[in-house]
Amino acid sequence: ELGYYVSSDTLQEGEDLLFTIATQNISARDMDSVLVRYFLINNQNIVVPVADKRMRAHPASDVLLLDTLKLSTLGLAGLNSLWVEINPKDSTTGIYDQLEQHHFNNFAHIFFYVQSDVTNPVLDVTFDGVHIMDGDIVSAKPEILVRLKDENQFLEMNDPSNFELYLTKPNSEIQEIIPIHDNDSIQWVPAELPDNSCEIKFQPNFVQDGVYKLKVRAWDASQNKSGKNDYDITFEVVNKASVTEVFNYPNPFSTSTRFVFELTGSEVPDHFEIQILTVTGKLVKVITQDDIGNLHIGRNITDYAWDGTDMYGDPLGNGIYFYRVITRLNGETIDKRVTGAEQYFRKGFGKMYLMR
Repeated sequence: ELGYYVSSDTLQEGEDLLFTIATQNISARDMDSVLVRYFLINNQNIVVPVADKRMRAHPASDVLLLDTLKLSTLGLAGLNSLWVEINPKDSTTGIYDQLEQHHFNNFAHIFFYVQSDVTNPVLDVTFDGVHIMDGDIVSAKPEILVRLKDENQFLEMNDPSNFELYLTKPNSEIQEIIPIHDNDSIQWVPAELPDNSCEIKFQPNFVQDGVYKLKVRAWDASQNKSGKNDYDITFEVVNKASVTEVFNYPNPFSTSTRFVFELTGSEVPDHFEIQILTVTGKLVKVITQDDIGNLHIGRNITDYAWDGTDMYGDPLGNGIYFYRVITRLNGETIDKRVTGAEQYFRKGFGKMYLMR
C-alpha cells in the first residue's frame, strides 16, 4: 500500500463510501494483471465479500496502481471495517493468484461508522390543496394529496407499498383498503434525491352523500413510521352544489373584514360576487370573484379583506352597511344551504358595521 483516500469515516445509512487506494510493487519481479479483493467486517464481526477486481499488470518497482471502490452503506449501520487484499488466494485451491515471497504487506483496511436512519418521515395530507379539519365538507371529486418527506438524502423513497390507505364509507364500519397498484384514481410520484419526498395523488369520485373516514399509514425506506399515530380524518360529502350564508369577520370592523362561507358539490362557482349597499340601498362596492381569489369546496375564509372603501377607493363613513352574495354555476343560481344562520339575514341580505 502506498496511500489511500476515503470520502468520510462517518456516513448516513444509504450514503455511498468512496475508497481509493494506491499500491507499489516493491519486489524485483513483475506481476501480471493484479487481482484485488475487497471484503467487509461488519458490526457483528461477520466477513462480507464485497468485490474482486482484475487490474492491469504491476511491473517491478511500479510506483502507482490506483483503484477506486464505491460501496453502499445500506444495511451497514454501526462500526465497520473495509479490507483490501492484493493478490489473494484462490478460494477453491488455496493458492495465491500469483506466486510471491511475502504477503503480509498486501493488506490494508479502514474503519468507518454508519449512522442508522432512525428519524421518522413527515406525512402531509391535503384535500384540493387545503389542510382540512375533522368533520369538514370536501368536494365530491377531490384531489387528495398524500406527501411523505424524509430527512435522509440517500435512501430514496420509491416504493408505493410503503403506503397504506383505508376508506370508511357513510353508514359503514368497514375500513376498505384503497389499492395503490392498478388503480386509475391513484397516481404515484416517487422521490427524486436529494429531495427525498414522494407523493400519492388520489382522485376519487364520492357519489354517496355522507360522512367518510380516511386513514393513512406510511413508512420510509428504513421502515420508520410517519409518527406514533396514523393520519385519521373524517369528512363530509354533499354532491349537490350549494352555498351557505356568507358572514363577514370581524363584525363590527375598523380596518378590514374577510368573508366566511361554505361550498358543497364538486365544482366551485364560476360567478361569485358580493355587493355592498348603504342603508338607503345605494350600491357602493362590488367585490368580484377575481378580487376574492381562490375558492374551494368546503370551508372558505377569503384571502381578500375589504377595507371599507367604495368602488373608487374612497373611505366610506362609519355606520351600518348591507350586503348580498350572487353565485352561479354553469349559468344557474346556486342554492342556499340551510345551516341555521339564516336568522341573521333578511331576504338574503347581511348586515355589517363599519367603526373606524
